[in-house]
Amino acid sequence: MPRTAAPPVRKSPVPRVADSDRRRTSASVILRSVLEHGPVARSTIARLTGLSPAAVTDHCTRLTALGLIREAAAPRRSNGAGRPHVPVDLDDSRFVVGGVHVAVPYTTVALLDLRGRVLARRESKHRGTAPGEVLARAADGLAALLAEAAGSRPLGVGFAAGGWVDRDSGTVVEHPLLGWREVPVRELLEGRTGLPVHVDGHARALVNAERLFGRVRGSRSVLHLFVGNVVDAAFATHGEVHHGPRSQAGAVAHLPLAGGTEPCACGRIGCLQAELSERTLCRRAREAGLIDGTNPMHVVAAADAGHPVAVRLLRERARMTGRAAGLLLDILNPESVVVTEVGVLHREDCLTALRDEVGAERAGCVVPTGFADSVLAVAGGAVALDVLYRDPLTASPQRN
Repeated sequence: MPRTAAPPVRKSPVPRVADSDRRRTSASVILRSVLEHGPVARSTIARLTGLSPAAVTDHCTRLTALGLIREAAAPRRSNGAGRPHVPVDLDDSRFVVGGVHVAVPYTTVALLDLRGRVLARRESKHRGTAPGEVLARAADGLAALLAEAAGSRPLGVGFAAGGWVDRDSGTVVEHPLLGWREVPVRELLEGRTGLPVHVDGHARALVNAERLFGRVRGSRSVLHLFVGNVVDAAFATHGEVHHGPRSQAGAVAHLPLAGGTEPCACGRIGCLQAELSERTLCRRAREAGLIDGTNPMHVVAAADAGHPVAVRLLRERARMTGRAAGLLLDILNPESVVVTEVGVLHREDCLTALRDEVGAERAGCVVPTGFADSVLAVAGGAVALDVLYRDPLTASPQRN
C-alpha cells in the first residue's frame, strides 16, 4: 500500500512555557550565586547550583551581555596547573535602581547599586500627605539624584511603605496614618519617572534585602519585625516571601500584647502598634520632659547622655518588642528573626532586653537589621532589586 504522509507535528506551547520558566529560574539562581560568592568560577557555580556546566556557561554569557556580570580581572588557576579558571563577578558599575520609601513624617529617595549599597539619598519632610503631592516630590527627588549620578543607568524604581500595600496591583490599599486609600502608586510614579516601578510593603521589602544582602543570607526561613510608626511583619521561607491574598499578610498591628497599657483606635488596649509605635515612644518622652518633638533618635540621644528615664523607655520598648517577636516565633518558628527597632539598632542594652524577653533558647536567632543607618533607603530599593534577582532576563536593562 502506498504510504501516506504523516501529518505535521505541531509543538505544544506548554513545553515552551516550561522552558521559559526554567530559563528564568536558572538565570536567577546563577545571578544570586555570583552575588553571594563572586568572584567565582563557572565550574564552582555549576557545583553550587546543580546546573550543568553548559547551562552555567550559557547563562553567564546572557548575563554578561545584559551588563549584570563581568569576568573578574585576574584569572585563577586550579592547583597551579592547567587552564586558568576565569571567575565572574557582579558588574555593579553600570546600573542603579531608585528607591522610594514613604514614612509617616517624611519620604526617603535613594539610588542603590546591584549589591544593595546606598549610593545617594535624600529625605524630605511632608508638606502635606496628599498622595499626588508626596509622589510628585519623590519623583522630583529621584530625578535630581539621577542627574547627579550621570553615567549610571537606572533599571527601575522600588517603592515601599507601611500599611496595606498590594504588590500585584501596585497600590497602597490602606495606610491609616497617612490617610491613603487605594492609591495607584505604580501608575503615578511610572507616569512621573518613565521607569518601571515595583511596589511592596516595607517589612516584605526588608526581608528580601536581608536575604539578598544582609545578615541572614542563606537562612531557610526568615521573619522580619518592623517597629516604627507602623508596626508590621513579613515571613519568607525557601526564598519566597508570603504575601497572602492581595498582599495582606503581615498585618500584626492589632495583635494583643500582654502587659500593654496603650489605648488603640480600635477600642482595645495594648494592640501591638499602639503600644510600640514611635508616636507612643515620643509622646511618653515628651510627657517626661525629655524631648519636645517626634524624632525617636532624640530619645536615643538622651539615653546615650545618661538620662535614666530615656534608658527606661527604650529598654521597656525593646522588651515589649521581644514579647511580640516571641509570639511570632511561636506561630511561625523561623530559622532567623530580624528586628528593625530604633533602640535595638543603636543600643546593646536594648538588644539584650529584647533577647532576654524572647528567651535564652531562642535568643541566638534574633538579630537587628544589617541596614541600621539606611534601612528606609534600602527598603525602597530592595523592592526593585528583588524583582531583578528573581527574574534577571525579564527585568533586564534591555527591557528598560
